[in-house]
Amino acid sequence: MATPLSHTPLRTVAVVGLGTMGTGIAEVLAGAGRVVIGIDVSEAQAARCVAALEASTARAVERGRLTVEQRTELLARVTTSTRLSAAADADLVVEVAPESYEIKQQIFRELDGIVRPETVLATGTNALSVTRLAADSAHPERVLGMHFFNPAPAMKLVEIVSSVLTAPAAVTAVTDLAMDLGKEPVAVGDRPGFVADGLLFGYLNQAAAMYEANYASREDIDAAMKLGCGLPMGPLALLDLIGVDTARTVLEAMYAESRDRLHAPAPVLKQLSEAGLTGRKAGRGFYTYEAAGSGTVVRDALTPLSGGSFTVGRPVRAVGVAGSGTMASGIAEVFAKAGYEVVLAARSEEKALGAKARIGKSLARSVDKGRMTGEAAARTLERVRATGSYDDFADVDLAVEAVAEDLDVKRQLFATLDKVCKPGAVLATTTSSLPVVACARATSRPQDVIGMHFFNPAPAMKLVEVVRTVLTADDVHATVREVCATVRKHAVDCGDRAGFIVNALLFPYLNNAIKMVQEHYASLDDIDAAMKLGGGYPMGPFELLDVVGLDVSLAIEKVLHREFRDPGLAPAPLLEHLVAAGCLGRKTGRGFREYAKR
Repeated sequence: MATPLSHTPLRTVAVVGLGTMGTGIAEVLAGAGRVVIGIDVSEAQAARCVAALEASTARAVERGRLTVEQRTELLARVTTSTRLSAAADADLVVEVAPESYEIKQQIFRELDGIVRPETVLATGTNALSVTRLAADSAHPERVLGMHFFNPAPAMKLVEIVSSVLTAPAAVTAVTDLAMDLGKEPVAVGDRPGFVADGLLFGYLNQAAAMYEANYASREDIDAAMKLGCGLPMGPLALLDLIGVDTARTVLEAMYAESRDRLHAPAPVLKQLSEAGLTGRKAGRGFYTYEAAGSGTVVRDALTPLSGGSFTVGRPVRAVGVAGSGTMASGIAEVFAKAGYEVVLAARSEEKALGAKARIGKSLARSVDKGRMTGEAAARTLERVRATGSYDDFADVDLAVEAVAEDLDVKRQLFATLDKVCKPGAVLATTTSSLPVVACARATSRPQDVIGMHFFNPAPAMKLVEVVRTVLTADDVHATVREVCATVRKHAVDCGDRAGFIVNALLFPYLNNAIKMVQEHYASLDDIDAAMKLGGGYPMGPFELLDVVGLDVSLAIEKVLHREFRDPGLAPAPLLEHLVAAGCLGRKTGRGFREYAKR
């Protein structure tokens, strides 16, 4: 068997398939000094590739990223052809044809008779088996995956995918090339979706199912994940960008291997695909676009009315916040900044004063950073009255509970609020995982109870999930929406079920990342890098788990599993073992990683 690549580096590279991804890869390669042979069966597509490269490099010159001479040299390194025979002298062929075994296998079979035995053949697939493609080749040892992310010139991640047949020399050569291109290569094994898409598409599928169930609007689902998790794009908008049909193909491949219901494509993906509503490229998918290929969303029948159509809410002048932790003090700060009179109550006056002191420190930091004046900070703090008795909630119009995430504790508190708060006061819980209706039933006025889930840190995070139960009155819902607008938070509506929007989508993704490590598929560092560089996540899953706390994460996973009874939502045993060992994340100095003691 011939060993591929007795020479490095890879100087001449053929790119087969000149769509958006192929064109981007060609630009990256040519920009790094490689001779690029672009190949596509369509002359028109090859011409579009050249035009796109000319336009992209012209913009680079305008922005000072390239000189005119560099642009000329870059474009001269790229030629195009409609024949695979043009790849005869290539050291590497990167195939980015449509996601079809038949098409890709035909390309690889033809290349076997064209290129040298030592030429490396790379597939850009993110859904199909690299092993299956390699096994059908005359030289399976030279076949591997080289999965770029879109847009290829901007995205840093490249997944280098080995099969059991791939020669180490081929992996080394392609890894070295990726680094020379300025990319971050991550070595992974051959399974559908690899690391980044393997985690991403499960999350996207759940978002599609959530939308299909009419649990929340497309706008609220997307806003929740952008504002609650810091993602660059909401899941449904991302599905439209990727292509609904492409997502369905990837999920089908993932489900064929995993048999996990979380990977079974949501029926809405099939319905949209078969109707030709495949996303931006078709001008319509989950959203409607200005034109095919446009990213500009236009109004359609599902677009919410501007300003909403809500009932008028109850007047709110004074707000009570129950609790003394970080969340309670943050929420109290939010209301005080917005001009509300705030009563901050805890189990003791000492705890309440400690929480108020924390608000003072937060406001001082805002003054130091120039975000507010010293006078404004002083006035804000004056609006907060600390007390050790919930009796002082007698005159508040809105009471917000932010105590421990324990249903018995919350129910006891709501029973107390029911006694001390005046008739007509709105009672809100900030729970992130417990049933709001259970809190409501602890009172004699369940119609006045609603969920108001702030995100931590409350002063900085813009999202509030507004959770109405089947008993919540319309004007109570309207009141909380109006209050959110006053405190400059973005409210999203959702029903009273485990995880609401954000945690219901976030924690299965985190759990699946743990399973990847548990199964020795990829390392913590590679998974974190893949999701930050390939998915645009602000933190990798293991960074986030250690920040949130492994005990908190496990509790939420258990709630989700108990509610939905889906085996795929069962907490990963590795997470349970770490929690049992007291490794809870940053707060204990050790979680998935170890941290220096402060």
